Amino acid sequence: MIKVFLITLSFCSLLFSSSQILLVVADDFNASKAQLRAYEDDKLVFKNIDVNLGKNGLGWGLGIITIPHKSDEPIKMEGDKKAPAGIFKLGSAFGYEKELSLNLSYLYADENLICVDESDSKYYNRFLNSAEGIKSFENMKRKDNQYKYGVVVIHNNEQIKKRGSCIFIHIQKAKNAGTAGCTSMNEKDLLKVIKWLDKDKNPILIQVPKMYLKEVYKLYPELKED
Repeated sequence: MIKVFLITLSFCSLLFSSSQILLVVADDFNASKAQLRAYEDDKLVFKNIDVNLGKNGLGWGLGIITIPHKSDEPIKMEGDKKAPAGIFKLGSAFGYEKELSLNLSYLYADENLICVDESDSKYYNRFLNSAEGIKSFENMKRKDNQYKYGVVVIHNNEQIKKRGSCIFIHIQKAKNAGTAGCTSMNEKDLLKVIKWLDKDKNPILIQVPKMYLKEVYKLYPELKED
């Protein structure tokens, strides 16, 4: 039997109910590097964590809400090697260990687990425990350690064709290695973040070029640094 694992957890009905926020800020849409800060209950918890974005920078993604932006700016599409910009709920953690004690739900990435990136499939942007009948997918148990630990970014939950799939926060390939569309960092920093995240605190990821920080601060004034 093929089991389908939703990329997402249920959305919280209130946008501003999150008490854990990851804020990732890039210089511009073309940047493949950024800085991460983490907040909880209006307090700065972590700062100055270096992260890698898509090899081709950022494109507006599909998240909780749409930040007002210019119509001629990049849009996240399947295979464009851009990480999604916007505001996104964070879902399950995943990894190569069978069990991991966390405050997030956890998905064991064994040899059978895949994430479907075939846009025409009814399983697009979903996890399956079998690749039977699937033309294009990503193996979650890789030959490297990039998915040894990770967190699902809930992007394109409605499975809109060609708007991007299988977006994660995971271990970086190398210090300055851009991704295929995810957000990556070194293993030490990622573990620190994953162990801090708590599903009961409705964690979200806000990921933007710095020109849109003013819009973010209007929505979340507690994020603004002095």
